[in-house]
Amino acid sequence: MLKLSAVIITLVAALSSALPTYAQSRDQVRERIEALHGNSEGFDESFKLLTEAMRYGDPVTVANLGAYPLTVNANGESYDIQTEDDMVENYETLVMQGTQNDVAEQTYGDLIVNSDGVGFANGALWMTAICDTEDCGVSHWAITSVNN
Repeated sequence: MLKLSAVIITLVAALSSALPTYAQSRDQVRERIEALHGNSEGFDESFKLLTEAMRYGDPVTVANLGAYPLTVNANGESYDIQTEDDMVENYETLVMQGTQNDVAEQTYGDLIVNSDGVGFANGALWMTAICDTEDCGVSHWAITSVNN
């Protein structure tokens, strides 16, 4: 009987993890961002800037949101982009059209929020709060990786 219970619990756990996850509300995501990273208001602004820049093909705004050196995985290679200018000059090669489309269509409720930062498009792009002061009382949000 004990073995049967263990098997049932294992099956229920496996089936539960296989179920699709549903979007959270904007408030739930915002609360999680605030709890893990702070500056959720700053994230709201960065979210809007980034999704609009991807929607309208604005590499300058995307580059301005980067934390350099910025790791970009594209074309089967990993690149450490050193400057905003490098990002702008090589944007079409570094940020695939599919990634641009997916980030442009990102909904707030489907963001990935964990201790590493906030993931867009199922982890194709990550942003993190970067501390501007030693105590991190002031921070800004920046792109820390692109994973095409």
